[in-house]
Amino acid sequence: MTDSIMSKAATMEIPINSNGDTGTLPEDDSLEQAAKLQWSLDEKVGSSRGTRDLQQVMVSGPNLNETSIVSGGYGGTAEGIIPTSSIKGPAVRYNAEFNKRIPVTGLGSNMHHSSSSSSLTAEEMTRGVAVEKLESVKKWGLNTYKCTKQMISERFGRGSRTVDLELEAQIEVLRDTKRKYENVLRLARALTNHFYNMVQTQHALGDTFADLSQKSPELRDEFGYNAETQKLLCKNGETLLGAINFFVSSINTLVNKTMEDTLMTIKMYENARLEFDAYRADLEELSMGPRDAVAMARIDAAQQQYQVHKEKYERLRSDVTIKLKFLEENKVKVMHKQLLLFHNAISAYFAGNQQQLEQTLKQFNIKLRPPGADKPSWLEEQ
Repeated sequence: MTDSIMSKAATMEIPINSNGDTGTLPEDDSLEQAAKLQWSLDEKVGSSRGTRDLQQVMVSGPNLNETSIVSGGYGGTAEGIIPTSSIKGPAVRYNAEFNKRIPVTGLGSNMHHSSSSSSLTAEEMTRGVAVEKLESVKKWGLNTYKCTKQMISERFGRGSRTVDLELEAQIEVLRDTKRKYENVLRLARALTNHFYNMVQTQHALGDTFADLSQKSPELRDEFGYNAETQKLLCKNGETLLGAINFFVSSINTLVNKTMEDTLMTIKMYENARLEFDAYRADLEELSMGPRDAVAMARIDAAQQQYQVHKEKYERLRSDVTIKLKFLEENKVKVMHKQLLLFHNAISAYFAGNQQQLEQTLKQFNIKLRPPGADKPSWLEEQ
């Protein structure tokens, strides 16, 4: 009886209106009774069997590749059937235990894995850079602490320092020489400024004498003589200014470039000496302590750092020695030439020997700029 009722219910037609909505069905007692009967039969099966059947259906359900999708309505033609095997896309399998969708290897999973690997690579690179920076900061902090400790110990007389007496004496002589040459440079620049102002005054005075010579007929000759004299002195003064400017430029190069470069190397050498003594004191302190496994590992690490800073110290000490030697030779050559130039130019100018003054500039290959050469052209002024 139940089978007949269910078959009757299954063969009933559901009318559909013009909008695609289901129409109102008349109440059918047989359909309701069939539903109640089916519900009572399901309750008799039991919860354990229902759970087992559900898991079996989920595990051994229909293969998606073997099913079909009907595009038409009930009773449509076979042309409306589309096999799912022709649909391209990531396949999906079901896990019955966790009831999850797990993507199977395919195009979509490859894209997902490639994006994940690229993000992991970027993350690893960022982490590596951060770790490297952290290590560099850590090493810098440790080195600064050791050097500060060594500096304080030396200042208060509690720590020992490595001293090269001969090299220290040469460095002190260089610093004293640099201070004296800086004084010579300052005075030479002051002389240049004063003499330049005097030459400008002579030039203006000569122009005034020449103008008065034209406007004062009774004193034309006297104003004319003085105008010519001032113009000659102005010309010789400009020649002397060229020699003094060359002297100042050469001294400035010697003091602020050559000597300064050597002093920078000396500063690096002194810092290396401080680091060397700091790691030497650290190694000596560790060597006086216990000799267990941890202490021996620290001693080995300290020994390696000590050797590294010792080699750096010795290399910079050699560089300083070589630079001091070359600096002394260069200083003698430069100052010999510049002092001779300064003496000859000053003597020729104040002796009134214009020919000797010009010969001095030719001897040292000094070329004077023509008048007005330092002024911008009319195109640059626009």
